[in-house]
Amino acid sequence: MKGIWLCLLVLMDLLSTPLCAQVRVGVTISSTGPAASLGLPEKNTIELLPREIAGQKIEYIVLDDASDTTSAVTNARKLASEEHVDVLIGSSTTPNSLALLPVLGELHVAAISLASSNRIIEPIDANRRWMFKTPQTDVMMATAIAADMSDHGVKTMAFIGFADALGDAFYDEVSKFAELRQIRVLANERFSSRDQSVTGQILRIIAAQPDAVVIGASGTPATTPVKALVARGFKARIYHNHGVANRDFLRVCASDCDGTFLATGPVMVAAQLPDSNPVKKSALAFVRRYEERYGSGSVAAFASYAWDAGLLLERAIPIALKKARPGTPEFRIALRDALEATRDLATTNGVVNMSQSDHLGLDQRARLMVEIDHQAWHLVP
Repeated sequence: MKGIWLCLLVLMDLLSTPLCAQVRVGVTISSTGPAASLGLPEKNTIELLPREIAGQKIEYIVLDDASDTTSAVTNARKLASEEHVDVLIGSSTTPNSLALLPVLGELHVAAISLASSNRIIEPIDANRRWMFKTPQTDVMMATAIAADMSDHGVKTMAFIGFADALGDAFYDEVSKFAELRQIRVLANERFSSRDQSVTGQILRIIAAQPDAVVIGASGTPATTPVKALVARGFKARIYHNHGVANRDFLRVCASDCDGTFLATGPVMVAAQLPDSNPVKKSALAFVRRYEERYGSGSVAAFASYAWDAGLLLERAIPIALKKARPGTPEFRIALRDALEATRDLATTNGVVNMSQSDHLGLDQRARLMVEIDHQAWHLVP
């Protein structure tokens, strides 16, 4: 009798974790709310990711966190604890991604963030050990902006950015590298992504008479300070955070953004890259795939960040499958380890070489300067 019960228990265990279990990928992104112009291209891209890798079925479970940190945490817990996903993609913004860190460390599930701040992955600790990301860091983009300002004779600058973790992180890096270039910061203003007006902040910036203004904001809310500056006749150089590289930003900003600059990834000017660029082939392939589905000119940087997350999983999943079955704690660990071991992977934004201390893996080739003109991106020589 005891033997029969033992056989039944073994059978029940096999049925609960079948050999043909799917790899389940949980996604929490901001497809509504102030960051929707980031989240919607990401959601579009998830539809293009492979449904089979190394002969294994892949299931994507996509939730909207509405640009809210509490919702992002709720989604992550639901996906990891109730849906039993093997890995997470998300979230779209720095504050939301930072909020996920304790969940990852507690539940031992890896995540690939689609947000920019280096604080999401640095310094590596018990929680960040489980976090990876695809967008270039603030450090990379801040160095590019500071160098461009210096090359164009900028001696003073002002900053206006979100009153959140993104704004704080970008200001810290831009001001640090500006100082190294002997560029003085004359003003540091903040606004909310939901603010309809920044008149007071812009008046103080104009009164300071800076040679350039750097805007540390993302998505369509980042157009608010640009429009206010242009409306008041500001003629000096304007720089954007790389979180504005999407068509909605261009549409809302319209001609007010003509002649402004940003550091962004190669994918936004893929066709303009020299043939020697190591990511041109990968970037062009993604642009063609995305625009075939969603229309000419529809590609966005945040869409490419989601695609690059898919490329990371395409590399990591076959490796993890050799060590454990999907749906098990062992597979989650194997997938995390495989992500960390990624080497020489050409994505749409750069060549990825990760390590125990670097969960991004991109180098300075992953960013370049572009100028906005007539609602289009133009590579700066």
